[in-house]
Amino acid sequence: MGETRSLKKRGNNLANSLEQIKLLSSSAQSLGSFADKLNELKKSPLRPKELEILQINLGYMCNQVCEHCHVDAGPDRKEIMTKEVMNYCLKAIENSTAHTVDLTGGAPEMNPHFQWFVEELAKRQVKVIVRSNLTILESNKKFKEFPHFFKKHNVTVIASLPCYSKENVDKQRGEGVFADSIRALIKLNELGYGKLDSGLELHLVFNPGGASLPPDQKVLELDYKAKLKDDFGIEFNNLYTITNLPISRFLDYLWISGQYEQYMVKLVNAFNPKSVDELMCRNTISVGWNGFLHDCDFNQMLNLGLEKNAPQTIQEFDSELLMNRPIITNQHCFGCTAGAGSGCQGALI
Repeated sequence: MGETRSLKKRGNNLANSLEQIKLLSSSAQSLGSFADKLNELKKSPLRPKELEILQINLGYMCNQVCEHCHVDAGPDRKEIMTKEVMNYCLKAIENSTAHTVDLTGGAPEMNPHFQWFVEELAKRQVKVIVRSNLTILESNKKFKEFPHFFKKHNVTVIASLPCYSKENVDKQRGEGVFADSIRALIKLNELGYGKLDSGLELHLVFNPGGASLPPDQKVLELDYKAKLKDDFGIEFNNLYTITNLPISRFLDYLWISGQYEQYMVKLVNAFNPKSVDELMCRNTISVGWNGFLHDCDFNQMLNLGLEKNAPQTIQEFDSELLMNRPIITNQHCFGCTAGAGSGCQGALI
């Protein structure tokens, strides 16, 4: 735990993933392991339920460099999903029970095949979610038209807005981000997004700014709705609170600030056994930009593939084999089971 660590910004390569896993695993010696918790609950190994969501990472390229980003996304990232891999994703959807496709990045809108892919998904009558950082919709003329494209295909927008104050948002995500985010939200509202009975879903995401757990989701949602409505006339459907997991940039932040051990203790002590049955890895498969399969988006960032006897890529997709696999876990899973639990759709309990 006291070993020295490079403070340089990491890319998401195998060596760096192994470094992160080694650091995460070292916490098990003093705090106990996530596997031990599952054993105590007689839920080891963790097994999947019926597949409902295919979460697809379209690439790590992003117009922002947020300090909490577990993807380590940014403008310099070149990893982008190809049309060939997307076609395999479409075949998997046709041969599975998945009813929802969750498009992530980076900024998923920056993939050159993004619009084609959404159109193909719409033909298959699955629910399409786009996780947008909002500022991409204000970045240039092309992306400014995307809200209309979203509406045309009834895309659900889940948008990052880590606070309702300019100071906190710009501190976490960069100067000018709050103003661009507000402009994008107003445009989405004007199209009907977030409005009662419009059928156009707009949800916001809150991440803590530092080494703390999210507050009560419903209470914070009321604060968000009141503040954004009073200050800007903005409406939205739900707020999702998501715990920052000790991965990539946030792990660097914890280590550099000397808060890593303290944060891991906080996560372990806040373990909620009721959250285990609701974990997103139970009903979701994560598809990396290169087509490799993972139990969740966080495992993807650590290069933790599926169990060796399960299909490893989207090209090998097999619903039966996937249903029978054990889910791969590690110490970072304490982040999804702390407090009210955490998943890509917010609190679990």
